[in-house]
Amino acid sequence: MDYLYYPGCSIKESGIAYEESLTAIMDVLNSSLRELEDWNCCGATTCISVESDEAIALASRNLALAEKQSNNKGTVDLVTPCNACYLTLMRATHYLSERRNIADKVLPALDKQGLHCDNRVRIRHPLDVLVNDVGVKTISDHVRRKLTGLKVACYYGCQMVRPYATFDDPNRPTSMDQVMKALGAQPIDWSLKTKCCGAALGSLLPDTGEQLCHDILKEAQKKGADVVVTGCPLCHFNLETNQSAIRKRHSDFKTIPVAYFSQLMGLAFELPPKTLGIQRLFIPLPSSLMAGAGKGGEYVTA
Repeated sequence: MDYLYYPGCSIKESGIAYEESLTAIMDVLNSSLRELEDWNCCGATTCISVESDEAIALASRNLALAEKQSNNKGTVDLVTPCNACYLTLMRATHYLSERRNIADKVLPALDKQGLHCDNRVRIRHPLDVLVNDVGVKTISDHVRRKLTGLKVACYYGCQMVRPYATFDDPNRPTSMDQVMKALGAQPIDWSLKTKCCGAALGSLLPDTGEQLCHDILKEAQKKGADVVVTGCPLCHFNLETNQSAIRKRHSDFKTIPVAYFSQLMGLAFELPPKTLGIQRLFIPLPSSLMAGAGKGGEYVTA
């Protein structure tokens, strides 16, 4: 299947490994991502608290572009891998349909640019597409190297399933767990899979952000996880880059790899590690996992 794809700002910079691995595994699954032309920043994080009308207009321009560039005259699926982008674009669709006072300002502004938004866009997260369109069985059928014995902590973050729980449970999501099981890995059972990682607090209240990340990572380790997997570039950034600061504050803390779910899928599909951006990780994946990566053979824990 062919999907329109909104990457968002971080995917093109700090989260580039997510895009590299996601596009690679989608190609294997015969589901291509066609990047939205002339897309702009969705206005995630602080923009909505400064001026809501302008923030919704910023996000809505991408919705209008998706309708314009789609060959579909009905519902248009727009895939975005970033949790913050997912939430922001989802919120824009709801505001345009439910808040007439905002729609009456935003829609005329789009008209002046020659763009029209008829509320035909459906925002999709890659996990939604993988589980509900591609299917877990199809994913399993493409596995060439089972990740047997690998214990993973599936971390969803707080924005993927809340407040718009369109494809998964808002409190106990399972879509990423299902994908990991299809690869042969073992998802751990833990309670912090939707706890906030601190988001942008790292630049405003670094101590608070570090503590939030510490609690998540420590719990994952306590439950026996070998690696934390996520589907958000900001969550990945926080959980990975805060670990050096956490070690300075907590002498008993040991680092744990943080990867994108799509990177583990790529390894299970036997794609070359460099194609998946594995070399971009600050904390290397377990050596037992990487041994023979891309060369066949079943992964078994040491």
